[in-house]
Amino acid sequence: MGDAAPDTTDAKVVARADFGALIDALWSTGYTVIGPTVADATITYDEVRSEADLPQGWTDVHDAGAYSLQRRKDEALFGYVVGQATWKRYLYPPQSVLLHIGRSESGALTFSEPDLQPTQFAFLGVRGCEMAAIAIQDQVFLESGYRDRTYAERRTGLLTIAINCAVVGRNCFCVSMETGPECTTGYDIVVTEIIDGDGHRFLCHAGSPDGAEILGRVPGRPAVSDDFYRVAAIVAESSAHMGRSMDTNNIRDLLHDSFEHPEWDDVAGRCLACTNCTLVCPTCFCSTTEDTASLDGAEAVRSRRWDSCFTLDFSALHGSPVRASTKARYRQWMTHKLAGWYDQFGTSGCVGCGRCITWCPVGIDITAEAAAIREGAEIPA
Repeated sequence: MGDAAPDTTDAKVVARADFGALIDALWSTGYTVIGPTVADATITYDEVRSEADLPQGWTDVHDAGAYSLQRRKDEALFGYVVGQATWKRYLYPPQSVLLHIGRSESGALTFSEPDLQPTQFAFLGVRGCEMAAIAIQDQVFLESGYRDRTYAERRTGLLTIAINCAVVGRNCFCVSMETGPECTTGYDIVVTEIIDGDGHRFLCHAGSPDGAEILGRVPGRPAVSDDFYRVAAIVAESSAHMGRSMDTNNIRDLLHDSFEHPEWDDVAGRCLACTNCTLVCPTCFCSTTEDTASLDGAEAVRSRRWDSCFTLDFSALHGSPVRASTKARYRQWMTHKLAGWYDQFGTSGCVGCGRCITWCPVGIDITAEAAAIREGAEIPA
């Protein structure tokens, strides 16, 4: 925050005992609150009806190909990093109906889009890297020349309560990607959890009129400059303890110019092409379509479901895959994520959350792969 006095407008400090009022205010306004919960030995995102649903006192430990939950020494509500689930499953669901096909009384085919039932989501606990991921998917689905109807309907009315990270993991590298650990834009409310000698509390700062209206219904005292300086210290501490880093200098040109780098063969010898990295990624958007018909031929449904550029059939044309080898498929994923995405959407497709490293069964580390490709390569000026 530098030496300038922080802006304390629309900010308040909420005591731990009053935090549940924020969740109550969201539900009473008509929002379906989605937030962190503990399920299947992971932190995952699901409906949160009260503060009792939050992962109080839990943290998650990440490493390459490893994840576990552990108890904290305090009762933090947001004292974790990220689980395998991402917010995209609520905006871009794993499976959705695109088209209904039926027959009229005369026997002619009829086509109709599904009646979408928009849900007013409130996302509670969105990290800086995840805020960046939602902004990237906005680029893909809303601002790239084609407006995806399913995404647009679910995105409309979304309210985001972001969280500044007080906890970072061994696989985090958001500082390298300039996406965190502080949430700087796009949120309706940003929250920082503070646990110190003065107690357990939350600094909440509204970033939109909707956020200010919700926050106005939550008990708390007005924030002062010292509260923001405490937040700045938390963010600085998190920034200084990133588990990993990625050198992004000229990375677009580096990868485009390294098509035959020997590292692609090395990583292909380890990669299982299991698709885990793409399924846990908050920005990957590959999909396929499927048609199913009733046995009597009276109706059919066309659906979209998540797919992955790691599946052999994803690039199939005229019966044969364009990228038949694991080498080609890994190279496509990483080069698209860190280079081609700039050409399509004007941004990197990676936000530094580290999920692809955690949930890779053999612990492949995208930051290490980028470093290996950079080693010995001629870096464009």
